[in-house]
Amino acid sequence: MPRITPRLALFAIVTGVTALSTFAMAPKPAKSATARVTTSFDADWRFLKGNAAGAALADFDDSSWRVLDVPHDWSIEGPFAKENPTGGGGGFLPSGVGWYRKQFKLPADAAGKRVFIEFDGVMQNSDVWINGQHLGDRPFGYVSFRYELTGKLNFGDQANVLAVRADTSDQPASRWYSGAGIYRHVRLVVTDPVHLDHWETFVTTPEILFVLGTPEPGGSATVRVQTRVVNQSETPRDVTLHVTLLDPAGKVVSTLETPAQSVAGNGAAMFQQETSLTNPFFWHLNHPHLYRAVVAVRSAGRTLDEETVAFGIRDARFQADTGFWLNGHNFKIKGVCLHHDASALGAAVPIRAWERRLEALRELGVNAIRTAHNPVAPEFLDLCDRMGFLVLDELFDCWTVAKNPHDYHKFFIEWSRTDIRDTVRRDRNHPSVIAWSAGNEIHDTPKAELAKKILSGLVDVFHQNDPTRPVTQGLFRPNVSKDYDNGLADLLDVVGQNYRENEILAAHEQKPTRKILGTENGHDRRMWLALRDNAPYAGQFLWSGIDYLGEAHPWPAIATPFGLLDRTGTPRTRAFERQSWWSEKPMVHATRRTGRDVLTPTDPGYEPDLRHRQILFSDWTPRNQQPHDETVEVYSNCESVELFLNGASLGAKPLRADAAPREWKVAYAAGTLKAVGLNEGKVVATHELRTAGPAAKIQLTTDRARLTPSWEDISYVTAVVVDANGVLVPEANDLVTFTSTGAGAIVAVDSGNNASSEPFQASERRAFQGRCFALVKAAKGAKSGPIVITASAAGLKPDSISLTVAGAKK
Repeated sequence: MPRITPRLALFAIVTGVTALSTFAMAPKPAKSATARVTTSFDADWRFLKGNAAGAALADFDDSSWRVLDVPHDWSIEGPFAKENPTGGGGGFLPSGVGWYRKQFKLPADAAGKRVFIEFDGVMQNSDVWINGQHLGDRPFGYVSFRYELTGKLNFGDQANVLAVRADTSDQPASRWYSGAGIYRHVRLVVTDPVHLDHWETFVTTPEILFVLGTPEPGGSATVRVQTRVVNQSETPRDVTLHVTLLDPAGKVVSTLETPAQSVAGNGAAMFQQETSLTNPFFWHLNHPHLYRAVVAVRSAGRTLDEETVAFGIRDARFQADTGFWLNGHNFKIKGVCLHHDASALGAAVPIRAWERRLEALRELGVNAIRTAHNPVAPEFLDLCDRMGFLVLDELFDCWTVAKNPHDYHKFFIEWSRTDIRDTVRRDRNHPSVIAWSAGNEIHDTPKAELAKKILSGLVDVFHQNDPTRPVTQGLFRPNVSKDYDNGLADLLDVVGQNYRENEILAAHEQKPTRKILGTENGHDRRMWLALRDNAPYAGQFLWSGIDYLGEAHPWPAIATPFGLLDRTGTPRTRAFERQSWWSEKPMVHATRRTGRDVLTPTDPGYEPDLRHRQILFSDWTPRNQQPHDETVEVYSNCESVELFLNGASLGAKPLRADAAPREWKVAYAAGTLKAVGLNEGKVVATHELRTAGPAAKIQLTTDRARLTPSWEDISYVTAVVVDANGVLVPEANDLVTFTSTGAGAIVAVDSGNNASSEPFQASERRAFQGRCFALVKAAKGAKSGPIVITASAAGLKPDSISLTVAGAKK
């Protein structure tokens, strides 16, 4: 579920000598405070790399420990090395043991409360201690979890020490970069002994009536709120459940209260409320309206606990004959697969970095994300809810058969059901999530009876914890393992398959009741046509949306160019071909083609000699400046495209029914190549390429000129090497040095070069194809003021840009 939002508080929690949070008193007319206090536990951890003996109880003031905030990924700090045991799968970045410790105090009046620590993700094989007492371990680094600290704490002036050990020593353990350490958020939660159970509030809309063809809002919806109240005291308590529904504008649209119900001491009780809303706002892609359910447990006129859950009113379904439907509208899922890292930021990613990336993908026409191949941070799903992206929420990359010697197969039997349960209950209130995936290219499937037994059990766990969404899986070579004949595929609510589009279409023809979805697909036009021209085929997820660290070979490659965007979020040239097929906005983009595409193999082998070969260029600056012919390929969804060279028309070409690009053979001449897109004879889109001269200067731009003093905020400052006329020099690889002054700092540098082992935590970066980046954050504790970023390089005129730090908007 979305993260809990506290409204009231009784006390402050102190870490070291600093008060982390003191929440405001309740707004009127409330006369009592809830017993729940949720405090960020991200600040002021101490970190030590290495397997330190007794670190859970070591001297807290030991100067060998580094003070930092989490989320923190220590592996991304490097260095890159061919000898690192993670190998190409892990991007040749380091692994090992990392210790984290945090000291905090609790007031004396918290002694009668229940206290919990919540982790959104620790990579991986984590163990947690409080005051030297072991709380538990979780091997899977992608899941969220909590421990209860009650009965093991000190109160008043005596401090507590929370310790976490994260161990990625056993390698290789992943096919891609996983990160290391406490790389997601941490919270301390203090509640009354009678409180809402963790991840138990579930908001559904079992009945929805649409009035298609009329302005929104319209129709009606039944909203059902279910939850579980636990009583961790010895005494029975009579409680009521109070539910307030708020519409997207924050207006109260319904207030519900159950009759009083007794909850036995050391017991629990289920509660359910239901109401009907008239003319609701529906959640959909263009208008992702979010409601909130404020759920409160009350007893004797006092609020004992309260949480706020965001949800959307929407009906998402797959049909065997027509594919995917959302709120009565039938359209194609145009998805991409995404790993959880963000290049220079590693696995600890501020949400603004993801927002920037999703904005770029949306511009290309992307409407869905597959979480390849594990659960993401909860705030990523919050972002998809707000932005209107569909999500295929995937759990596993392997079951009992390994893909790496030390991957999840070692823990699958013991932990898989628990990890599914926790993830589904955490994520099931997100309207963006439309389906669950039980696995990706699972190597158990050649053993049919074993695989069917496992899959049947997994599907049951998904359905037990969320009966409202279908379960799919990225089937791997299904005709080889006979998944369509031995019954395995039909254990899935929606049959998902990676690549081999003709085989999944044949499987549907063989059994027309099958609902089908491409769970991983290549960029080739033939794969798009398979989706476009077959109504039952609900959608596809491209491999991949964005380049990611790892799955790289040979050294010095640290990543692979599968993405529509490179690691910095910059669109690749081929991304514009996809935009011409997927975007509804008129667009045109001209390119130079220097060779033939290498088609995606039936079973991609990721051949290293093919992955780094570039044949498409978004420039008019070929290395050969002598007279010669260039192949110009133009991507556009416009009815007609006319091409001009230095103002002279080279002719117009119509939109092709087979979605192929428009192509011209052009006698090269330096100057300006311009593509003009027309609909009904009117110019609706243009794109220019200009010949670059010698590199002369650096130009700086930023995606975000105003930064807030929040860990989640970040600005990407782009340094472009240009000629005297401001044209990007595509061959430029100058070493650019960045400096910063003022109320912020450069936290990383980056480029799109997948073969560069330059460190990310640095002040300089070599330009790649004329670009490199500085990633800037506001200084911790900064309230306001400017940040000035300057970029310089030998022989080039430098440039500066000013950002502003200001408080977050309410």
